[in-house]
Amino acid sequence: MQLQAVHHIAIICSDYEASKAFYTDILGFTIIREVYREDRDSYKLDLALNDTYLIELFSFPEAPERPSYPEARGLRHLAFEVKNIEEAVAELHQSCIQVEEIRIDPYTSKRFTFFSDPDGLPLELYEI
Repeated sequence: MQLQAVHHIAIICSDYEASKAFYTDILGFTIIREVYREDRDSYKLDLALNDTYLIELFSFPEAPERPSYPEARGLRHLAFEVKNIEEAVAELHQSCIQVEEIRIDPYTSKRFTFFSDPDGLPLELYEI
C-alpha cells in the first residue's frame, strides 16, 4: 500500500446549521456539495479549503456526545496551518470564539493554540 495523502476528515455535528456556519463563515471553508439524505435524516456537507476537499460534515439524529476533552480515544484534534497566529486568533475573537493562550512547541519552536468547533471538537492553529 502506498498512501498518497489524507483524502478527507469526517465530522459528525449536533447542530448542522451552527456547524455549517462555523466551518464556512468563520473558518472560511467553501461548500463543494450539500446533500440531505432523507433515508437517514442526515445532511452531508463536503467542504474545501484552498480548493482542496478536506472535510465531510455530517448530521445524524441522536449522535452521542464526545466522551471527554481532549484525551478520548480516536481523533484527538484537527490542526490547521496559519502564517500569522496572532491574526488568526484575533479573527476568532472577533467571531466570539474562545481561544487558548498561544504556546510554543518544545520540539519545533513553532507557535500553536487550540479552540473548539460548536460541538467541542478540539481544533488547533499551528503557525508555519
